[in-house]
Amino acid sequence: MTYDVIVLGAGPVGENVADRVVRGGLTAAVVERELVGGECSYWACMPTKALLRSAAALQAARAVPGAREAVTGDLDAAAVLRRRDAFAAHWTDQKQASWLESAGIALHRGHGRIAADRVVEVDGGRTTLTARHAVVVATGSGALVPPRFRAAAPWTSREAAAAQKVPGRLAVIGGGVVATEMATAFTSLGAAVTLLARGPLLSRAEPFAGERVTTSLREAGATVRTGVEVASVTRDSDGTVHLTLTDGERIEADELLVAVGRTPNTADIGLDRIGREPGGWLPVDDTFRVTDGGGWLYAAGDVTGRALLTHQGKYQARAVGDVIVARAKGEAVEDAPWGRHVATADARAVPQVVFTDPEVASVGLTAAEAAAAGIRTRVVDYDLGAVAGAALHADGYAGHARMVVDEDRQVLVGCTLVGPDVAELLHAATVAVVGEVPLQRLWHAVPAYPTVSEIWLRLLEAYGR
Repeated sequence: MTYDVIVLGAGPVGENVADRVVRGGLTAAVVERELVGGECSYWACMPTKALLRSAAALQAARAVPGAREAVTGDLDAAAVLRRRDAFAAHWTDQKQASWLESAGIALHRGHGRIAADRVVEVDGGRTTLTARHAVVVATGSGALVPPRFRAAAPWTSREAAAAQKVPGRLAVIGGGVVATEMATAFTSLGAAVTLLARGPLLSRAEPFAGERVTTSLREAGATVRTGVEVASVTRDSDGTVHLTLTDGERIEADELLVAVGRTPNTADIGLDRIGREPGGWLPVDDTFRVTDGGGWLYAAGDVTGRALLTHQGKYQARAVGDVIVARAKGEAVEDAPWGRHVATADARAVPQVVFTDPEVASVGLTAAEAAAAGIRTRVVDYDLGAVAGAALHADGYAGHARMVVDEDRQVLVGCTLVGPDVAELLHAATVAVVGEVPLQRLWHAVPAYPTVSEIWLRLLEAYGR
């Protein structure tokens, strides 16, 4: 079978690549060995946020007099898990597979491997597909589990997201997004959570973000240990997990979640057949052509190692789809910054929300990253709880906002917001960073009163004219 474009992986990235290609007038097929919709739909974004949302809503109600008095019970863990199941479509992909068909995208189920230039075999040659223009690798990433932990059969992000019951005791190894979100979720669901991290929590964010999340987890009843390392893990025949720290301390748990990073799903997709090393990230240019990939091999999403976030992967997918269509039609590909056929936001304008309590929303560079990049900056901090809209939002609202300004260009290069429901404030910051809006223009973007968005006025006032 021959198509213009073949996509390995039918997750959100692969779906968007194929859709963009078909909308551009080409034919496309996707090859998927698991569920159409990928990690985000069944084991990441959707089910994990469903696990977190009920507790956040309950806490929001308890923070407002009048609503607080109407709350008569605690979180119903079984109901939370049922809602999570619904958002994961009960781990069936019929609707998303039907969408592919309606969009004119061919679906080939099975394990796809590159067999030669522009050739993909499905399930060892059961079906052979040939691409006229491009093969796109969108196979995503999987959880990294160090060898010393594997014998204990730990949970990864998948098992945590799909858990059918709440363990009495949950140990979590890691201090990043998955570790902190799942520690938040399972603490709210009634588990006794012990979080073990080698460094501070959310170490890639502004320091105050991890500090506030650490405090909140402890106040919620979780045990948070930073600056520790797990030397070994074993599991008894009765299922009990025993963890030994490097200092000799021992900890017991009923389940263990290992959340220490991600690894690209490239070990068994046929890279060796085209002279590439299997198992590594695929370096790409800003048009998502794979470096030394013969001009026909592209990659998008987690597998590139650029920004391991669903929304960034979909952004890359739109770019790579447009690039392939343009090149197939003999059109020039724009290489200017923010051009239609390139993806440049991955470097300095990546938005991200960590759905912990409190939420952490950020875009662009942290103060440390900006300084390391040689940017002459000014950092402006403001107490988010002092904004009138925040006080109305919840009694005792506590939060913090920081903007990082490029003093030479007078534009925002980074913003971090920590507090309840700050996720909904993030896109304004993203537009300011991506649009390189001068601060003098931002003064004319008047926030409505009384909303939490008034933080923009307060930050500008703190900065001064």
